Amino acid sequence: MKLLELTLSTPRQNLALDEALLERLEQQPARECLRLWESPQSFVVLGRSSPISVEVDQEYCRQSNIQILRRASGGQSVVAGPGCLMYAVVLDLRIRPELRMVDRVHQYVLSRLQLGLKRLGIDCQVSGTSDLTIGPRKFSGNSLRCRKNAVLYHGTLLYDFPIEFIQRCLRRPVRQPDYRADRSHESFLMNLPVSVNDLRQVLTEVWNAEGAEQDVPQDLVNALAEEKYGSDEWTNKVLV
Repeated sequence: MKLLELTLSTPRQNLALDEALLERLEQQPARECLRLWESPQSFVVLGRSSPISVEVDQEYCRQSNIQILRRASGGQSVVAGPGCLMYAVVLDLRIRPELRMVDRVHQYVLSRLQLGLKRLGIDCQVSGTSDLTIGPRKFSGNSLRCRKNAVLYHGTLLYDFPIEFIQRCLRRPVRQPDYRADRSHESFLMNLPVSVNDLRQVLTEVWNAEGAEQDVPQDLVNALAEEKYGSDEWTNKVLV
């Protein structure tokens, strides 16, 4: 597995790169990759089926010039930006056929994240479908997108993010796991007490990512960023 530590210049390009890595692996076997990135600007990311009017405070985001985008994977809306490390791993289902079952993908990836965090002295649990928590508080949300031959699994790791900012951007979700118990974002979320450099190191280690990925599918990234992630039709559409 190759390592790609790359943050592109715009939020929509960064979302496009995750999907481009998935599409490349779908067509080209044995191009598995771990990507780590962190946006220098804050933005809201809708889940594939997230209703924007229900999950996001659009007026606050408009007044604060916070961009709202939609990703290709499921799950609910999140806020990304400085203090939130983003990761993505693309896995080849031709060599990992057991991961064709969605619950196995969650188990496989999240157990790797747990192992890495344990090396940093953090014992965490999987809560809900794909959250990572310490006790009742969440620091990582994760989602996936499956193709015939490949799967993209990606998520967030909060380590120094202003939780109160999430409270302003996102409404309290209608859909929520039982363990949340209808708590506000400020009461529900937390930052990991570790450095981003330590997070990057342990993620690289637990995925055995050796060697830098040099070949970025930039043409596909540009096309997806312009035609899909830059489209109001895509952002405002709720998919199933």
